[in-house]
Amino acid sequence: MEKHAPNIRRLAAFAATVRCGSVTAAANAIALTQPALTQAIARLEEQVGCKLFEREPAGMRPTQPALLLAERAERALDLIGSPRVTATQINAFLALARTGSYAGAAEVSGLSPASLHRAARDLSIALGETLVERRGRHLSLTRKGRRRARNFGLAMAELRNGFEEVADWLGRSGSRIVVGAMPLSRAQWLPWAIVAFARQRPGTQIAVIEGSFAELSGRLRDGDIDLLLGAMRDPPADDLDQHSVFVDRPMIAMRSGHPLAGEKVLRPDTLRQYGWVLPAKGTPLRAHWEDMLGSARQSPPSVAIECGSVLAARELLLDTDMLSILSPAQIRIELRSGALACKPPLQPIARSIGITTRKGWHPTPAQRDMVEILQGFDPHNS
Repeated sequence: MEKHAPNIRRLAAFAATVRCGSVTAAANAIALTQPALTQAIARLEEQVGCKLFEREPAGMRPTQPALLLAERAERALDLIGSPRVTATQINAFLALARTGSYAGAAEVSGLSPASLHRAARDLSIALGETLVERRGRHLSLTRKGRRRARNFGLAMAELRNGFEEVADWLGRSGSRIVVGAMPLSRAQWLPWAIVAFARQRPGTQIAVIEGSFAELSGRLRDGDIDLLLGAMRDPPADDLDQHSVFVDRPMIAMRSGHPLAGEKVLRPDTLRQYGWVLPAKGTPLRAHWEDMLGSARQSPPSVAIECGSVLAARELLLDTDMLSILSPAQIRIELRSGALACKPPLQPIARSIGITTRKGWHPTPAQRDMVEILQGFDPHNS
């Protein structure tokens, strides 16, 4: 269950009061009685642990924590799209969307399958949309269901960030940053940034989710991940922003006793004679390899092992005569020990490494600090 998921009506009462400036106007705006609105604000103040309004003769003046939370609340309400939706329904539907079954959703949400069935059904009725359909033994989201799941996930991310900003303003620790890490970022860049960030904000938790761009970009769009680190995509996706931090220059990697280790010049025909360990088709590194060994007359050779794991690739190189294309940063310990060797590729390879975020992302102070630290990385001095 989401930790920061207040009653949606309560959240709407708060946002309307900030917007309208008085209990009377806010109650009229959202069709709620004044006593109910006042109670909703009091409950929300209990949840955040501070006053959200100063009661004055002229109306309700929002405090600084209220102003921090109000923008997030307005965006979350816009994403939710209906005052009839409840936090329980949102949490149930998100659990169902992320696990693909009522049994899996029950495990992650703490709700019983019967409660999940009821919440999903009530949500569809509240929105007037079919969100889930059964195909044989499996459940799948409809097109509208997928859109709702993404919007709900982003709404929950806004609320998490809003509550964390209030806690930060109050001097409390406990905020959390979720980083999606593609392979290269895990070698030096992210560990260096985590150490620097921990010194600056020791109370902030960092969660690292590993994977490829294909695996992590969807979670970034859904609000599960705050920022994604790794190789830039060209062209970039329309709904994502990319910020380059440094340029990586991958090399051809092999074991130190490899037959090609002593060669001064590598030739395409020679490289074609060996098996290759490479990431999946469609990744930037695989595209560079295809350009290097492909030509108008010859297509690239088949890939012996398709593998995105640097750990697995490293072990395969140590024990065989296979080749790979890797960043020297990813195998720097093996290079220093002499276990692996690197040779320049036939054409220089340069790829931009950086930070990918959602368009329109509004980072918290802690997230901004992390981005600033990440942007200060120098691979030659780290």
